Order: sequence, then C-alpha cells, then structure tokens
Amino acid sequence: MARKFFGTDGIRGRTNQGVMTAETAMHVGQAAGTHFLRGEHRHRVVIGKDTRLSGYMMESALVAGFTSVGMDVIMTGPLPTPAIALLTREMRADLGVMISASHNPFEDNGIKLFGPDGFKLSDDAEAAIETLLDQKPLLVDPHRIGRARRIDDARGRYIHAIKQSVASDIRFDGLKVVVDCANGAAYQVAPSVIWELGAEVIAIGVSPNGTNINDGVGSTALDAIKARVVEEQADIGIALDGDADRLIVVDEKGAVVDGDQIMALIATRMHERGSLTGGGVVATVMSNLGLERYLESLGLTLERTKVGDRYVLERMKEGGFNVGGEQSGHMILLDYGTTGDGSVAALRVLASLVRSGKPASELLHVFDPVPQLLKNVRYSGGKPLDHENVRSVIAESETELAGKGRLVIRPSGTEPVIRVMAEGDDAGQVERVVDRICDAVRDAV
Repeated sequence: MARKFFGTDGIRGRTNQGVMTAETAMHVGQAAGTHFLRGEHRHRVVIGKDTRLSGYMMESALVAGFTSVGMDVIMTGPLPTPAIALLTREMRADLGVMISASHNPFEDNGIKLFGPDGFKLSDDAEAAIETLLDQKPLLVDPHRIGRARRIDDARGRYIHAIKQSVASDIRFDGLKVVVDCANGAAYQVAPSVIWELGAEVIAIGVSPNGTNINDGVGSTALDAIKARVVEEQADIGIALDGDADRLIVVDEKGAVVDGDQIMALIATRMHERGSLTGGGVVATVMSNLGLERYLESLGLTLERTKVGDRYVLERMKEGGFNVGGEQSGHMILLDYGTTGDGSVAALRVLASLVRSGKPASELLHVFDPVPQLLKNVRYSGGKPLDHENVRSVIAESETELAGKGRLVIRPSGTEPVIRVMAEGDDAGQVERVVDRICDAVRDAV
C-alpha cells in the first residue's frame, strides 16, 4: 500500500503545506498515541524538537493530539534526535517524538517517532498509524485527558549519558576543536560535552533564531567550518546537522572527512580491541568501494543496505553488528545508543585523536577512496527511471563498469530528484557514465 504520510525517515515536508500542518500533527499525535495505549499504566510520550520556527506550532499540535487520547506529555525543548531516543527509553515512556527535518532548510519540518525501546518505528507500526490517521480519533473522557509538562534537566541527562561513550581515563586537554552545530538542536549540548572533557572549544552555528538552521553552517554547508579550523589553527572540526544525528569531520588542514572514513576509523579501533561485533560494518549502497576493500583487508565485511539509516539499523540488529552508518555522516554505534548520534561519533573520533597522538589528517585517512561521482537530476512528475531509453543507457553503463566499479541510481526518498552515482578506478570513465545517465534522465523528463 502506498504511504500518504511516512517516508524513509518519518513524516517530512514543507511547513503549512501538504502533510506538515498543525492539523496533521494533531492527528498524528492522536493516531500514534492510540496505537501505543497498551496496558493499564499511565501512558507517556517524550517530545523534543530542533530550533525551527515551526517547531513551536508542531509541538503544540502534537501535545493537543496526544493529551486528547489520554497520553501524558513530557517536553524537552531543543535537543538532538538521539537524545529523544535515549530519554524515551530512560524515562520508561511509551513513545518518543522528534520534531525536525534534519538537514533541510527551516521552511521544512518533520516528525520522527521512536518506540519504547528507543528505536525508530518499524514499517508495520508506521502502517498501523497510517491506518488510524484515516479513522475518527478515539477521544477520552474529560477526566482522562493527558497532562503536559516541560522538564529542565533533559540536556544534562543527555550530556552525562554520551560522556559514558569515552573511557574514564580519556581527557581532551590540549585539543582545540571547532564545533559547528548548524544553528540546530545540538547548539548547547555538543560544545558543552566536548568542553567538559577538557578541549578548547570554538563554537559556530550556535545562535539559532528560528530561520537560520542549516543556513550556511552545519554538515551540509562546510565552507564556514573549513575556514574557521584553518584560521584558528585548530586540531579538528566537528560539523553536525540540524538534529545532530550525523557527523562530518574537517581535519587540521581544512579537508573534509566523510562518514566512510569515520566508520573505518571507529571500526578499526574496535576491531583491534576485540569489541567489534557482527564481523564487519553495515553501510548503504552509497559507501565508497574503497571502504569495502579496506575492510576486506582486515578480514571484515561491508554489508550494504538501501539508503536510509533505518535500513542500516535493521540490518545491524538482524546480524548482530554494533557499527554502521552512512557516507553522509549518520553513525550508529549500538553500544551507546539506538539511533545515529553525531555527538557520540565525534567523541569517539576525538578519543582516537588523543590516544594516537597523530594529526587528524593522518588519523582519518584510513583508506584510499576510489573515484566516486554523484549527480542529481530534478524532475516534476512521472517515473523517469521506467523510460525505455533510460533503462537502456543504465544497462550499457553497468556492462561498461562490470568488475571495475559500481553504479547506483535511485529516486530520493524526500524530494523529486533522481540520484545517479558511479564509482570505479578510472575517474574519467566514472564521469562519462554519470553524465550519460543524467542526460538520458533529463531527456525522459
């Protein structure tokens, strides 16, 4: 059945349009609340948000929805997505909600749901909530309406929890770290936790005004942090996205280090200590072939999934893996949390930097990536990948790359874009293949 509300990462869209209205948010609260009303205990939901202007509106609407079906609500204010997953489990809540559109501009917003175990909802649970959204809500009697309250110590709880991901003998004294919080959900917690562990912190992207989230800062706009790292002669730069579930690193020379290298570093250190489980790492089809070859050289595997951290997580749980992620910076370390956590991953990188005594440019160049090129083609409707000529060009390209590289073509799960990625040992060949397919898609649309 086609989904009307849920996409690859919860519900997301432009605010006050389509599925992302206050009315829809209230109905989501009613439907999700009804779905999780199980047992005779007093039911509870934890709601967090990033720093978008529309967060106030969406939060109020969700509170109305949940309380109307008998759920108590705990509001945390701005906190990273992984903090909400953590607090949902720690506070014995029945459900967790994060109001965020991650790395999208402020005009967008989204609703991410977590079950009582702190994990994102399964496809079956989302389908059940979708069904309830088409039904009249089961409103409770007046004396059973839920109560709502804000808690003031959520930030401290999360900081304390993620510090446990670093060994007690590790301090960051002597490190100068630039931290870019994208004017988003981690603008208070990320600089604080790194400072508490001893580093000198230069914080940017920590002045949210409701409309500047991800605007020229953060993990998807790296020019600001690259320049600041070089200017400050810092040891490393840490860039998070709007809800702080992803991490991109900048080394002391201002060079960008993506999620593949971060995964390789973390997995290598854990493998050396005997704490890596599952016999390898889980990543998506977008991860570089160089990462796969590197892991194979260590006797480890790279398990690939569809794009989306939820698919990475599903495979990790199935196969007993404790390290997974995406090239874009989602790092899932199941020993320390139930979802991607950019701050935890950053602490692991900083701890390795301290232990090794090496500069970031050396430490984080774990493998040589093969040439990889990704281009996007926007379209206005239809299914361009079903066009006969497009299929023919893709088949020819796959034959050309056979044994020498990989080709990944997929529609985006969040916007009307076809993503065309190719990689291989011959950079010129990779570029020709990508351009040829993009041209065919453009002709089709």
